[in-house]
Amino acid sequence: MPTEQRIIASKPTIGASGKTSAGLGSSAAAEEPPAKKGRKKLVVVLLVVVLALGGGAAWYLLMGPGAAPADAAAEPVEPEPEPGEVLTVEAVSINLAGGHYLRLGIALQLTKDVHEEVSSAHALDLAIALFSGRTVEEVSSAEGRDALKAELRHQLEEAYHGEVMDVYLTDYVTQ
Repeated sequence: MPTEQRIIASKPTIGASGKTSAGLGSSAAAEEPPAKKGRKKLVVVLLVVVLALGGGAAWYLLMGPGAAPADAAAEPVEPEPEPGEVLTVEAVSINLAGGHYLRLGIALQLTKDVHEEVSSAHALDLAIALFSGRTVEEVSSAEGRDALKAELRHQLEEAYHGEVMDVYLTDYVTQ
């Protein structure tokens, strides 16, 4: 009977890869550490380049020629308009959905800068267009009334080009 021959290798040392090729022996293991050192150097060089580019970009945008002028950062804030006189608009009856109606009276809070007479016809037209056809539930609830008033205020500010700063509901009766 043939005898079986076994070769028992010693345990690999700490840090050795454990992979040895039969033809190369220990020369392959001696070449691995310089390859790892080369990769580490490449990573360090790339990291330094990225940090340098990031620092240069930050300097350019924050303090260099690409930075915004100091006076642009502190944009002038428009002061709130000061209230002037209050223009009362005569109450009107507006048709609601389901045969109901709303008696609506409004007053316009003008700004102090208004020195000419302001016509209330456009404000009345906007109010009628906004409230007409709504249900009684929409105009009766506090949330619905506040939402409609806010929408009317927004429309009046745009229509009167900043001459009207608020609107007050002086008469508000539903039936």
